[in-house]
Amino acid sequence: MINNFPEASAAEIDEVMQRSLLAFHQYKNISSEDRALFLETIANEIEFLGDALIDQAAAETNLPAARLIGERGRTTSQLRMFAAMLREGSWVEASIDTAIPDKNPPKPDLRKLLIPLGPVVVFGASNFPFAYSTAGGDTASALAVGCPVVVKAHPAHAKTSQMVFEAIETAIAKVKTPKYVFQHLHGSSFETGKLIVQHDATAAVGFTGSFAGGKALYDYAAARKNPIPVFSEMGSINPVVLLPDTLKINAASVAKQYAASITLGMGQFCTNPGLLIAVECDGLNSFIETLSDEIEKVIPANMLHAGIHSAYYKKMHDALAQKGVALIKQSSAKTEQLQALPTVATVSGEIFLQNSLLHEEVFGPYSLLVVCKNVDELIEVWKSVRGQLTTSLMGTDKDFTDHHSLIQVAETIAGRIVFNNVPTGVEVCPSMMHGGPFPASTDSRFSAVGIDSVKRWVRPVCYQNCPQQLLPVELQNDNPKNIWRLLNNNWTRDNVK
Repeated sequence: MINNFPEASAAEIDEVMQRSLLAFHQYKNISSEDRALFLETIANEIEFLGDALIDQAAAETNLPAARLIGERGRTTSQLRMFAAMLREGSWVEASIDTAIPDKNPPKPDLRKLLIPLGPVVVFGASNFPFAYSTAGGDTASALAVGCPVVVKAHPAHAKTSQMVFEAIETAIAKVKTPKYVFQHLHGSSFETGKLIVQHDATAAVGFTGSFAGGKALYDYAAARKNPIPVFSEMGSINPVVLLPDTLKINAASVAKQYAASITLGMGQFCTNPGLLIAVECDGLNSFIETLSDEIEKVIPANMLHAGIHSAYYKKMHDALAQKGVALIKQSSAKTEQLQALPTVATVSGEIFLQNSLLHEEVFGPYSLLVVCKNVDELIEVWKSVRGQLTTSLMGTDKDFTDHHSLIQVAETIAGRIVFNNVPTGVEVCPSMMHGGPFPASTDSRFSAVGIDSVKRWVRPVCYQNCPQQLLPVELQNDNPKNIWRLLNNNWTRDNVK
């Protein structure tokens, strides 16, 4: 039992996935306007839950009400963002190349657009009970493009997930969307996850969480007779490069900025800056002094749940026990129950390169400062951490002039490059990239945030010499939706003449 919800059985999983497949054949054919209305109705129903939803989430996650209210707003805004995308319509990437009969050989008429993959399974994230869970970005983007969704609720906030599921069920009834376009399962075992991923009806998977969890789902999918895509966002240590001139001029302000980022939400963000990299210099000593003072003053708070709490302390103590690692400072406050102890430590670049354990994420309010002998060693350390969601560069104009080639290194490491700011905080907009090279995510070509996130749940189909009446409306000669189309290599809203 998970908060009074039974673990999904193999029979229940099979029934749910079969119903999802049947719903797919109906749902993919409803109009964009109907899907947009459905998404907006989900947003409305979530808001109608009011304080009861916030109170339940706070009780299960230990997150403060203000944070949850903001996250609920992000969640409903995402749903409405995808509704607006559907009404505009160009997301299908319609492309038309008209026939040239007198070409040798003759060129056929070719028309292409994106179509939905099928039932999508979404695994709720523990650290975002709204925005990356039941009605979060994965669910909203999949529903937008015509894919039914089955959510496996995160056991750490099962009741919150159930409340959101019931709100979506209400939306389904109100707008008369196919009944099983959204379904909900509970489970905490790896076997449950494996059964869902390997079911024949599952067409794709979305996951936000740990490397171990995301990689396991990826391997389950790869072992199928017909492998399917798994889009796992698996965390990151988000390396920050502190350049010499900014440490000389801005050491105190940068240290305060990063102390706040490291401990924001008790470090329980996938974009938490878990690694700071700098070259030995006088300014670095000032940075360490201020960082130490700021960390010491931080008041500990409860972590999301007991599992994350115990994992944080184990990984933090393992890191501090490594040869050459020195504690800079921990919060001086006394911790109780599920509270985390904010911690920063330091190590030399040479030792960091020799010890891969120090490259691993410590999920919580922890960061490791790597002190390098020179810029060449800094780059070597930076490259050694492999794929990341973000990497940040803190520098002055002089720093960026002196070290302009660092941008090329940054591009190989992360999906988002942050300049003179902290990585915590992910703006939901078309230009955001939330993903990165492995092991940050299983496919660096895709974002889990913004309207481009829909590209995970679709595939291109080309129609050759297809009769007009059989073509999707977006590819017909007339352009009733007035969408942008690539017509004979030119973007236009014109009809095909």
